[in-house]
Amino acid sequence: TGLDLIVSFGGDGTVLAALSLFPECPVLAVNFGNVGFLTAGDREDLTDMLQSVLDGNYIISERSVLECLHSLGTDYAVNEIVVRGATRLIAVELSINGKHIRRVRGDGVIVGTATGSTAYLLAAGSPIVIPELRCMIIAGLNEYDFRSRHLVVTGESKIRLVISEQTHEKEIYLSADGNEKVPLKIGDEILIQESARQAKLVFMEKNYFFHNLSSRLSWFHSGEK
Repeated sequence: TGLDLIVSFGGDGTVLAALSLFPECPVLAVNFGNVGFLTAGDREDLTDMLQSVLDGNYIISERSVLECLHSLGTDYAVNEIVVRGATRLIAVELSINGKHIRRVRGDGVIVGTATGSTAYLLAAGSPIVIPELRCMIIAGLNEYDFRSRHLVVTGESKIRLVISEQTHEKEIYLSADGNEKVPLKIGDEILIQESARQAKLVFMEKNYFFHNLSSRLSWFHSGEK
């Protein structure tokens, strides 16, 4: 791109948009939104953050990006790929590295990154994962099976989802990082793997992740108020 740094002003949605528009370019995110978990600081910190960047006092966190191939093209996601129906249960066949694992019956399926573990996956009950860890998290959405558990696989894994013929929902779609819905139909195949591209976020300190867990998500140590 010829750019050294992108500065985004907004919430996490703005950060994801910047990472999508300028792949491989480091993004310094300033929180002007609500949660801002992916941001390095708030608006009142802007001057100090820019000075730290000019002085070389910063780190770059490199994050995995998902590549998703489907019938209408290719999408990329920093957080997650979601396949779901509008109002009824859907059935999705899940295969990993060429091996059929099981059929997921529920509202849908999320395949996310470690970065995404503090986004939609967190609300779905997945574990919090250190964002630089190369892995993928597979979670059924409101599965009709009390035995179901979320699955963490290596970043090298190849994931295949197929909309099963046992699906009666007519309105099925795919979404990457909450962007425009891609319509799907019964029999459609979705292939998900780690992309060669990376997302790069700029932070001011090494322990930014745990700081943001506390300050952005109100995640405290046991007994702390």
